[in-house]
Amino acid sequence: MLPMPAPATLADATLYAAAALALALAAIWIARPLRRAMLAMIVVLLVGLAMLAGLERFGPDDRFDPVAIAVREFALVLIALGVLRVALIFVFQGLLVRARIPRILTDVLFALALVAYALYRMRVGGVNLAGIITTSAVITGVIVFSLQETLGNLWGGIALQLDNTCRLGDWIRVDAITGQIVGIRWRCVAVATNDGETVMIPNAQLIKNKVTVLARRGDQRTAWRRHVPFRVAYSAPPPRVIAIVEEALARAEIPHVARTPVPLCVTEATEDHGIRFAVLYWLDDLLQDVQTDARVLAHALAALARQDIEWPLPRRVVLTPSAMTEQRAAAAAQSAGERSNVLARIGLFAAFTDRERGALAARLTDASYVDGDVISQQGDPSDSLFVLARGRVKVLRDGHDPRGARRQLGVLEAPTYFGEMGLLTGQPRTATIVAQGDVLCYRLSSAAFDSVLKARPELADALSNVVATRNAENDATLRALDQEARARHASSAAAELVRRIRSFFDLG
Repeated sequence: MLPMPAPATLADATLYAAAALALALAAIWIARPLRRAMLAMIVVLLVGLAMLAGLERFGPDDRFDPVAIAVREFALVLIALGVLRVALIFVFQGLLVRARIPRILTDVLFALALVAYALYRMRVGGVNLAGIITTSAVITGVIVFSLQETLGNLWGGIALQLDNTCRLGDWIRVDAITGQIVGIRWRCVAVATNDGETVMIPNAQLIKNKVTVLARRGDQRTAWRRHVPFRVAYSAPPPRVIAIVEEALARAEIPHVARTPVPLCVTEATEDHGIRFAVLYWLDDLLQDVQTDARVLAHALAALARQDIEWPLPRRVVLTPSAMTEQRAAAAAQSAGERSNVLARIGLFAAFTDRERGALAARLTDASYVDGDVISQQGDPSDSLFVLARGRVKVLRDGHDPRGARRQLGVLEAPTYFGEMGLLTGQPRTATIVAQGDVLCYRLSSAAFDSVLKARPELADALSNVVATRNAENDATLRALDQEARARHASSAAAELVRRIRSFFDLG
């Protein structure tokens, strides 16, 4: 039986309590948010000391009185709880707060300290600990076996926080569950979803399974990229759809859409009723995922509607052979009319009669390009002339930059033509032509070009002047010549080009 407290016991308890009180005040001075927790522990310490002091002053003379012993041990436990709690809070939440030591580690140390204190009090009371441990070995093994899942969850919680796999406030995805971590406990992790639910995921499951941490790249928090799909009919060219949507989103002010990286529109797949696109944007508040997706989609669809872009409605078209022939003929007539209109706007073909332009338009073939496409490469054989019907292209030349980079000679805008130089002289392409944005060209093959020149030999003179002028401008760009020098260079080159063209095509 444990004896009643001696004055030394009260003195020791008072000393420990005073030290804990000093640590509590220091912790409050270091971190003001710890004030409430420290005041609670100070109250616990004072209650324990008051019980010990009252027991010494008013307790029974019998030091082995069971009630008095129980009161004393309870008072000592209160003091031990207060001292241990104050010390751990001071160290981990005061001195080492920047190290962000996991809270669960503090709780484990607190539990181990309480176990050590209980063993110490049992030893002081004369309990044979070795005998207890020996006789309870089998019971301990059974308990450990039965609690292995619980212990696995405990170890999982410690491991998760020690290696910072998951932190409070992180957004994670585990299987079909997506939400924010609102608590990491001994047994489980509490995940709050945007559906108003809190899901408890066992720590052991998080250790064993794949966990996706959202809006975090390594240890750095970032925005979360979202994927918003939509569909458009086949009649809308994909480059045009992408340009419309990206321009609209760049101008729109949508809450919780990050400005950088900028939203993108991409083509994903072709489907039965249309083309599937998607907007990729970065969300800066994961609580607003569904609402922001809806706003982004609304802006994209409104922008497409303003441009009369057709939606992909489910439909089935049945065409008979005669109907298909009529449809092809109508499409060919419409295309030929558009080509003739473009040719009429180009000075080189302005002198043609409507019949001649129509014949030339029938020889042209459509060639569509998107931004960055190389239409013709410097050094390639010259096998066609291009009529630029829509868009703009860059003219580049290799080999004039000491660093090996191509130099831009100029920009051509529709309606115009290019690629005539190689066809007129038989030499390879002298420049590289690259599309800027959405580009539509009409391609005239070398055989068709040959027949056109033989039917209209006077085109050789006009083309020679154009080629000479372009050559002079390109040389001037490379040599930084003035306007007068360019004019002299063009004049001297035109006559030589006429001679070479007539000789190449055997025009006499």
